[in-house]
Amino acid sequence: MSAFRHSARVYWEDTDAGGIVFYANYLKFMERARTEWLSALGFDLAQVEREHGIAFAVHRADIEYRAPARLSDRLDVGVSLIDAGRARFSVDQDVRRGDTTLVHARITLACLETEAWRPARIPAPLAERLDALRSKRL
Repeated sequence: MSAFRHSARVYWEDTDAGGIVFYANYLKFMERARTEWLSALGFDLAQVEREHGIAFAVHRADIEYRAPARLSDRLDVGVSLIDAGRARFSVDQDVRRGDTTLVHARITLACLETEAWRPARIPAPLAERLDALRSKRL
């Protein structure tokens, strides 16, 4: 389903009083997977920020919670590019435990220049890589 997969484990700090993963913590799992996905594509976020003066911020998150994760569960978090424009891109993400999809999300990230935090173009090397990924899907 997803082009990139990242493993995660549920720790005590991820759970709520009911012993299940607190809903907002799925965003952390997905953030980590996106960071690892970009790194696997050759784009370390700290280096991109230093070299290009940009950062990515979540612009929109549409999340569907289907089933809970619990303490010590081993999770698999996926990232798959949907679309990329000049200043933002969107990904599908899922959090799975085995064959069960626990959470599905569509996340849109905006590229911002870090001096004034205004929209900026995605740096050319990354934009080219995203275009190549998008072309493979068509």
